[in-house]
Amino acid sequence: MADKMSRRPLTSRDSGWAKGITKALATTSISPNQVSQASMLAAALAGVAFWFSGDTGDAVLRGALLVGAAVFCQLRLLCNLFDGLLAIEAGKSARDGAFWNEFPDRVADILILVGAGYAVGEVSLGWAAAAFAVFTAYVRELGGANGMPADFSGPMAKPHRMAAITLAAVIAAFEPLWQGQGEVLTIALWVIAIGSAVTTFRRALRLRAWLCKGKEEQ
Repeated sequence: MADKMSRRPLTSRDSGWAKGITKALATTSISPNQVSQASMLAAALAGVAFWFSGDTGDAVLRGALLVGAAVFCQLRLLCNLFDGLLAIEAGKSARDGAFWNEFPDRVADILILVGAGYAVGEVSLGWAAAAFAVFTAYVRELGGANGMPADFSGPMAKPHRMAAITLAAVIAAFEPLWQGQGEVLTIALWVIAIGSAVTTFRRALRLRAWLCKGKEEQ
């Protein structure tokens, strides 16, 4: 639950459906922290669905698991949306909100991407994608700790990672139609890993430039 100055710019935040759901949630006892915690559950279910999809020889079941993983990836993002809306727009923020705003996201990235790695027998690739995903957030938070405005630049920020893995999961569900053997998820993991590495490097360069500029102006 970040404050307004450090929030990721999202057009969905101002949509009518998001405001309506936020208003309904605000009338319940559900806290923003609980919504953040639910994002980890959604990510865990996505990771398990990915993992199990690689262990079944039934094409229909595999397809259902992959579609389920895609759905849970998007539920993770919805939780990320509504925790902030509840905290800021509904005024239900808590003292430990900053922790729950960031910690679940790092856990979620690992659960989802490592699960996808297990699905295609590329465990090291899954961990590499997860590690670079965490690095993108680390550099952003390092910048914030030094007074730099939050840097949500890509090319593989969180929404981009989730869009890539969600799309890959849906396409991979139809791989039996062309006798595919997990190539779609493998390509997606490579794209996420390389894209996240580029994002990390880009944010690091921007952070260093910002710090150097600040020292020059002192």
